[in-house]
Amino acid sequence: MVLDASHLMVNRFPDPKSMADDLHSIGCKSIWMLDPGIKKEKGYFVYDSGSETDVWIKKADGSPFIGEVWPGDCVFPDFTCERTRTWWASLVRDFVSNGVDGIWNDMNEPAVFKTTTKTMPESNIHRGDADIGGVQNHSYYHNVYGMLMARSTYEGMVMASTDKRPFVLTRAGFIGSQRYAATWTGDNLSNWEHMHMSLPMVLQLGLSGQPLSGPDIGGFAGNATPKLFGRWMGVGALFPFSRGHSETGSIDHEPWSFGEECEEVCRLALLRRYRLLPHIYTLFYLSHKKGAPVAAPLFFADSQDPGLRKIETSFLLGPLLICASTSPDKGAHECAHKLPKGVWSRFDFGDSHPDLPVMYLQGGAILPVGRPIKHVGEASLDDDLSLIVSLDENGKAEGVLFEDAGDGYGFTQGNYLLTYYVAQVHSSVVSVKVLKTEGSWNRPKRNLNISILLGGGAMISSHGVDGEELHITMPSGSEVSSLVATSELELKKRLEMISPIPDIDEPSGQEGAELSKIPIDLKSGDWLLKVVPWIGGRIISMTHLPTDSQWLHSRIEINGYEEYSGTEYRSAGCTEEYKVVRRYLEQSGEEESICLEGDIGGGLVLQRHISILKDNPKIVQINSSIQARSVGAGSGGFSRLVCLRVHPTFTLLHPTEVVVAFTAINGSKQEFSPESGEVTLEGDLRPNGEWMLVDKCVGVSLVNTFDPSQVSKCLVHWGTGDLNMELWSEERPVSKDTPLTICHQYELRQTC
Repeated sequence: MVLDASHLMVNRFPDPKSMADDLHSIGCKSIWMLDPGIKKEKGYFVYDSGSETDVWIKKADGSPFIGEVWPGDCVFPDFTCERTRTWWASLVRDFVSNGVDGIWNDMNEPAVFKTTTKTMPESNIHRGDADIGGVQNHSYYHNVYGMLMARSTYEGMVMASTDKRPFVLTRAGFIGSQRYAATWTGDNLSNWEHMHMSLPMVLQLGLSGQPLSGPDIGGFAGNATPKLFGRWMGVGALFPFSRGHSETGSIDHEPWSFGEECEEVCRLALLRRYRLLPHIYTLFYLSHKKGAPVAAPLFFADSQDPGLRKIETSFLLGPLLICASTSPDKGAHECAHKLPKGVWSRFDFGDSHPDLPVMYLQGGAILPVGRPIKHVGEASLDDDLSLIVSLDENGKAEGVLFEDAGDGYGFTQGNYLLTYYVAQVHSSVVSVKVLKTEGSWNRPKRNLNISILLGGGAMISSHGVDGEELHITMPSGSEVSSLVATSELELKKRLEMISPIPDIDEPSGQEGAELSKIPIDLKSGDWLLKVVPWIGGRIISMTHLPTDSQWLHSRIEINGYEEYSGTEYRSAGCTEEYKVVRRYLEQSGEEESICLEGDIGGGLVLQRHISILKDNPKIVQINSSIQARSVGAGSGGFSRLVCLRVHPTFTLLHPTEVVVAFTAINGSKQEFSPESGEVTLEGDLRPNGEWMLVDKCVGVSLVNTFDPSQVSKCLVHWGTGDLNMELWSEERPVSKDTPLTICHQYELRQTC
């Protein structure tokens, strides 16, 4: 459970400690959110104490920098300074006394609203410690800011309780941040593409030194379908960090919100995770000792096979291979999975399902698993332990299990039990025993269940006492064949009898607002566009198919192609939910197009018509307008002052080899490179109806054409690896008869 502490005390929960106690009584833990932006409000004790201690980041003139985030005007702690980290840690120490189990640091890049760069100015001053660089501007410290905040939060939790391991979750990080916090992969979309992307993202974070990471299961922005949510939970439950999360305004994203079939898949997926916790916990111990990722890419099983490096839908948890499907049309059982060389034995817990991943255990491995539980508080070291054995070609297997108190630091003093199990065949009899142990703990008195995999999901089982040697007689070759055939037949029958999650297709070729919560693809000719109606109607992806190049730089909630209704950055029209009022698919030569409308208040709507032209499929056409629909009579039929501001953010494929070039209305040739910074073009200096982003490295230009009579100003802003090329209309009131309109096009051309 996650709680936003900035609103918790006053608005909803007057007694947060009692609430936390109630949650603990039913086995729940709560993670409380703390952002770096501190509300600038005298009388607010955090602001007052920070001002007295002089911990805020400064502007170049020496005054505290003030930026807008969720609470409004905020100041920001300078975590590069030890004094600030100590101050923050002391606040965290006191905060934890409310019954806090963990802290989630969000918005800690740091994010700042209403700025072109989405963060604070690079000219801001940090008074950093001498050993990390001393006094420097923000550009020097930007990448480590989030990690230093997570470090301070971690240290505060240590101060609160020296016998508990802190749990901190951070959005921003840097090399080394795994020492302090887990990481999630950021705001994602509820679609199949982002589900697929979540697998390689987790694996790449693991390769970068962050073993504890995972995505927002089900997607943060938008609405998941039952099949998407269930499939994502199926694989997401086996990520190192497993959490569902969605934005305000989306439909409910709890497992039971999607129907009985999806709820059952989620139940099975979570039971898998809890059964595998002894193994996963051991992997985290090994990661702590050796730095190995918990979730590893498939090529870790055979570094000599280059084909394994291309696989993005399978991953390893030690010797356990997880094979998922990110295709809505096929379950994991229907996919052809490439396996590394050697023996790989399929198995399950009697829970195979079309919407769950397929699991294999590597030959030569012993996998420790626990009993099914609802939460970790139900587990005990005296519980029955199960070992799943997959013998290699030589009839041998080995595995390891780490056990300790589950919290605290006693393991650093030797208070743990690390058990190495081995299995080997001698004359058709498999012996399973403890090879050696480490640590000062005595072995718990518990039953031991052994399952030996035979292939095809078949297995034989035996029982004994943990710590004693067990002997299991292997079946004959013909008996193995019979067991395998029976197991495969039972699996087939089970999959046929199971009710899969309903396959709710995304509607297409329809009109109406029901499309507004679904990511929409426009694909025709040279272009593939992805449109997100429910967050500003923005275009988040603009792929040129012949060159396979992506031209928009976007996150879910920001950037991409946006439009505003005012001169202010991210003014109305940027984040509102848009309705899809018309949608036409390409059929028999018809154009691919969509028309969206967003209510921007005051009786105004921002309408956007996006199309890929049927007579010239190389062109993306966007016609936008601010229209008065129901302006009050007292205003004479005219609205407030508005300005239609087109704000695309383009990705720079080769940042050092690009320019913006055009011929101005006055006939002069103009060219601006990234060193130009922000440039405003007005009057005769405006482009004469066409300007282009030129990539000299590959010899192509993204050309933007428009009607100069509709555009009063153009703006160029170079970011780090991205570029804004903005079109501004005049600023004036509109009426039903006098809308503001900008019609423009994008085309990719070869540069001579």
